Amino acid sequence: MKRTVRPGRAFPAAALALAMALPAFSLASPSAQSCSNPLTDAIPARLADAAPGSRVMGEASALSGTERDAVLAGHLLAGNLPSYLRRLKPVSIDDTLADGRRVRITLCVTPGYLAVGDDADFVRVPMGLAAAARVADGFGFLLPTTRMVDAIHDQAAVRLRPSPMKPTDRMTSTDYLMRHNRTVEDQRARAGRSPADLTAGQKKDVVLSKRLLAKPGRVAIYGWHRPNGVPIQPLSTVHGAGYSDYSHGVRLVSGTAYLDGEPRSLADMMRDDTLVALLSDDGPMDDVRGFQASLFR
Repeated sequence: MKRTVRPGRAFPAAALALAMALPAFSLASPSAQSCSNPLTDAIPARLADAAPGSRVMGEASALSGTERDAVLAGHLLAGNLPSYLRRLKPVSIDDTLADGRRVRITLCVTPGYLAVGDDADFVRVPMGLAAAARVADGFGFLLPTTRMVDAIHDQAAVRLRPSPMKPTDRMTSTDYLMRHNRTVEDQRARAGRSPADLTAGQKKDVVLSKRLLAKPGRVAIYGWHRPNGVPIQPLSTVHGAGYSDYSHGVRLVSGTAYLDGEPRSLADMMRDDTLVALLSDDGPMDDVRGFQASLFR
């Protein structure tokens, strides 16, 4: 099959310069209305007295690993996340199937990685696999696959250059993630773009992969694409499931997607022998929601 999205492909210099300023997807873009509010209805409303991001992280400053994850997941599941994350963005994958039929699957994804706080004071928060899967499940979303991560980067309106920090034994600390969050915010501000714009390149993704079936107790991470589309991090299951560091992020994909403009269950499409090729390199997943739930139960 001839795919529109080709992970890791390089861009000519002139095309890359243009792509850094404009959305990469050049076919007729799906309407943002298809990714509107009903898809985020399961995310609780943020309470008026919810803590801003800096206060949450101040309270978690001495925590790491699963202890910090429990605090962050609690805030997120209570709705303490900035409003821009509720404004999902469409990402489309076009393909010609073996029978000659041209299809388009449109995913609805969070514009950036999960963050705690409000629009004026938020912090992007890495989490281990169990916490990430629990939040995704609680919101009625899925974690992305590697193919979805590639498509998101390919079509991002804003591509930020990866900004690795010095690898030390402090990489998992709250201080490190706060410092990296400031770096990402500075990059975004210099680009003159809103946090609500579809943004990629700033983090590695926690992803769903069948490798986790063969290696239970691990986390699968992938991405951190360079501007030329090549990811720094190939799919890896090296770390334990509770591990997260400053470079990790949790992006969510709505459980409702669109097949040629018609709403469909993303889980149903991922169990379809033909359509799954657009969505994952792992082949069909008979029960992707159950698989995701098994990662935190």
